[in-house]
Amino acid sequence: MPLKVRAVERDASGRYLVYCEGEDEPVLAVREDVLIRHRLLKGAVLDAERLADIRREADEDEARRTALAILGRSGRTRRELELYLKRRGFAEPVSRAALDALERDGWLDDGRFAAEFARRRAENHYKGRNLIRSELIRRGVSRKTADEAIGGLDPETERRAAIEAALRKWPALKGERRDRVRKLAQYLFRRGYAGGVVREAVRAAAGDGADAEDVLPFED
Repeated sequence: MPLKVRAVERDASGRYLVYCEGEDEPVLAVREDVLIRHRLLKGAVLDAERLADIRREADEDEARRTALAILGRSGRTRRELELYLKRRGFAEPVSRAALDALERDGWLDDGRFAAEFARRRAENHYKGRNLIRSELIRRGVSRKTADEAIGGLDPETERRAAIEAALRKWPALKGERRDRVRKLAQYLFRRGYAGGVVREAVRAAAGDGADAEDVLPFED
């Protein structure tokens, strides 16, 4: 049976509550743009199909706003936003539609996120491409997108960061010099640097005495 709108009230959150005749509770809670688009004025008639469509659109709009608020604070992958919206109680089809809209509008872009994430990790966090790739995949970026982001890293920037990391770490290492060299190499590998970068960084920190026998056993 169709419902007839008897009142529309705005609540403290800025949403509009739509009340219908014969109903004590609001049948809809929508933002202004949905209210206007569907002309939800006093006297409007809502059949079951129209009511379901408006509820779906309102839910998608709320999910989009929720995801956009998170993106406004810091970058996120699509997968991270999917999980966040799920925790907030949004149904999977609603979340998917909302995130599709954000991608179409350019607000959500895993490729852009991955490239910026990789650059920051390489430049500011002393992390090599192998570790950065793993971190991107853990955050839900596809392997293809992660590889493209890693491929865009500046090798010289990565090399300089590895050398700086080695120079910072070297004075804190204890033991015989050969043990310190091996510990430093292992540390750099854990940071995600490849063999060639590790060898150069170790030699920069330990000096020319870090010969092939000390460092070369580590593979790329």
